[in-house]
Amino acid sequence: MRELSLHILDIVENGIAADADIIRIQVEESRTADLLSIKITDNGRGIPVEKLNKLTDPFVTSRTTRRVGLGLSLLAAATKRCDGKLGVAAGTDGGTEVAATFRYSHIDRAPMGDMAATMVTLLMGNPQIDFVYTHVIDGAEFILDTRDLKKKLGDHSLEDPMVVHRLGESIRTSLQQLISDADKPEAREKNHGKTND
Repeated sequence: MRELSLHILDIVENGIAADADIIRIQVEESRTADLLSIKITDNGRGIPVEKLNKLTDPFVTSRTTRRVGLGLSLLAAATKRCDGKLGVAAGTDGGTEVAATFRYSHIDRAPMGDMAATMVTLLMGNPQIDFVYTHVIDGAEFILDTRDLKKKLGDHSLEDPMVVHRLGESIRTSLQQLISDADKPEAREKNHGKTND
């Protein structure tokens, strides 16, 4: 996959297939620490212990829509290529956590991609699921929690294509603002000051 946002979409689909009703997506970009981390957590059925050791095998999948399980194996290969790692943990009370790390500056690291489009796709296709999306760039944070949105706009608001479209534009603008804020000279000085102390 050419963009990390597509990896995220694929991994989240696993949680949806496992009947999760809340999925957390956390992306943290730290240029000063030269680290990009992605964590996806769901409260679905979880992964049977016997499958945990085979998760990155492309010929093993629990999905009925395809015969091979490329999602985790492709993500594992992408992290390994970029001096990172992939970890998958099954919760004791159900649910799964997938954590991936990459060296931020690695020449082979795929770009983040269009997270706004990824979130719009997830929201439009799964209005019954709650998503908590957190994106941090050099300490500046953006959070979207659909539970809060439903309280403000009404439970059926995320079934309205116009609402979701505007939400996608808002996500895109917020992420651009995070990047802009992180690129300001005072932010760079602040971050460099932290690493030197």
